[in-house]
Amino acid sequence: MTTSPETHQLPHDRAALSPASARQLFRDGLVVPTAGFSRGYAQANLIIVPKAQAFDVLLFAQRNPKSCPILGVLDAGEVSGELLQGGDIRTDVPAYIVYENGVKIAEPTDLSAYWRDDLVTFIVGCSFTFETALMEGGISVAHIDQGVNVPMYKSNIRSVSAGSMSGPMVVSMRPIPASQVADAVRITSRYPAVHGAPVHIGNPEELGITDLSKPDFGDPVQIPSGYIPVFWACGVTPQAAVMESKPVLAIGHAPGHMLITDAKDSNYLVP
Repeated sequence: MTTSPETHQLPHDRAALSPASARQLFRDGLVVPTAGFSRGYAQANLIIVPKAQAFDVLLFAQRNPKSCPILGVLDAGEVSGELLQGGDIRTDVPAYIVYENGVKIAEPTDLSAYWRDDLVTFIVGCSFTFETALMEGGISVAHIDQGVNVPMYKSNIRSVSAGSMSGPMVVSMRPIPASQVADAVRITSRYPAVHGAPVHIGNPEELGITDLSKPDFGDPVQIPSGYIPVFWACGVTPQAAVMESKPVLAIGHAPGHMLITDAKDSNYLVP
């Protein structure tokens, strides 16, 4: 089954949903970006590869901790674990992307048809986790306010290669009022396990991004006058490496359609 327009109405109380309840909605067919769901609980990116490729992915993540902070790993064939107790990694994300030889072949909402017993799942930190802290600090989050997916871009920053894995760093962008940029840096820097402080502030061309209205993943957002684009490392980076490196098989989440975990945001807050 491939992704399609939302098959269920977006719940009005999405921020109050428990992670298990949110995962159940996605298992039942809701296909929407997960920003704003289950406030207070960490969201995560996925990269799923055959066991033969897993060491390269692990090494790639170790060498690129800003964009690929690993929160957990499911052993080959495992579909549940501590971060999604009672859940199923094959069904509990709103949408996935399946790659063969680096080419997207499907965007399913259920991985059952693609699942193999040798698949290893890497659960990678996501910047959605620190958005609650931004909002509690009085900083609005544009893609939540505008009801769209977060914009993400391939940058000209090269990730450190590892084995067969190489590619560009992907960055997510949030426009921040100029007067609050320092606060955004301070707040997000306290969440190093979910990308931490921004990697760039201001002129997108310095990252090789020529048009903010045309993100490589996600949706564009309106940038009001007086707001500055601020860029964070993004957990879609492993998928960009998959597209460049062309492994025989790899599976990721559809960008912006995250795994909502049972871990609390506060677990990843440092003093």
